[in-house]
Amino acid sequence: MQIPEQHLVDMYAATVRIRYFEERIREIYYEDKLPAFDIAAGPIPGEMHLSAGQEPVAVGLMPHLEPGDAITATHRPHHVAIAQGVDLKLMAAEIMGKVTGLGQGKGGHMHLFSVEPNFGCSGIIGEGMPVAVGAALAFQRLGKNNVALSFFGEGAANQGAFHESLNLAALWNLPVVFVCEDNAYAISVPKEASTAIADNSDRASAYGIPGVLVPDNDPLAVYEVAGEAIRRARAGEGPSLVEVKTDRLWGHFEGDADLYRTDEFKAAMAERDPLELYRQRLIEENVLTPAKAEEIQKTTHAEVDEAIDFARQSEYPKPEDALLHVFA
Repeated sequence: MQIPEQHLVDMYAATVRIRYFEERIREIYYEDKLPAFDIAAGPIPGEMHLSAGQEPVAVGLMPHLEPGDAITATHRPHHVAIAQGVDLKLMAAEIMGKVTGLGQGKGGHMHLFSVEPNFGCSGIIGEGMPVAVGAALAFQRLGKNNVALSFFGEGAANQGAFHESLNLAALWNLPVVFVCEDNAYAISVPKEASTAIADNSDRASAYGIPGVLVPDNDPLAVYEVAGEAIRRARAGEGPSLVEVKTDRLWGHFEGDADLYRTDEFKAAMAERDPLELYRQRLIEENVLTPAKAEEIQKTTHAEVDEAIDFARQSEYPKPEDALLHVFA
């Protein structure tokens, strides 16, 4: 597949934007939490799951999205949200619990919701799959040319929601793409200790739908596979299952000692960091020059810094507003 150069550049810019956002959030997260780690302290209390290393899964899908397409993501959602175009300022403010955030500071980083673009995520494992099926059903019934995409981890593929969602989507021939982000570990449990088969993409055959494996953490391979899956969905040809072997460069959550992964495993991940590999590839193929790559980094970093400053300067919700905008 011949990929337009602008798509290649946009995907690189998104990768840089995502990585720097995660680096800044990580830096802020640890403020006032050390030396004795206090998860409740600092400007961002609570758990934090960052997506450094998993950028290719999100940016490879990005060029194929159209306005109105629905995406559901996991408790590790930032890369997907940023790639889809969720407002950086509102997202940063929500992560910091500010009233200017996507959910007025009441959702936090695992519960980011946006109407435009159509994005949502949840801390519940596998929760986004049936939601995506529902969105796809709505698109089909309304005669819209939109698709729904559900991102989930390889551990979630052992949940009942996975099988129920694939079955119903296949039965009703819905325009939905299921995207499995296989980072080899469900928290601290290695995949081989929890899953009977090597590739979850093989499970698609049980429901009579295509299942495609992307064996490397390569944004261009994701682009090609996702493009075909999304094309099928828009054309009324039904759902697909895409599995991408990706890397979570940091711990499952911030504060995770990450002792369950060997030093050799982590060193190998660092060597195949997708940000640096993608940059080198685009320069070698004359899509980018070092100067252009530097310019993209400067621009995207400024966007992220502006979003962080906006969030920092925003107000917290008032205590009396705690019961507003919630189900009674």
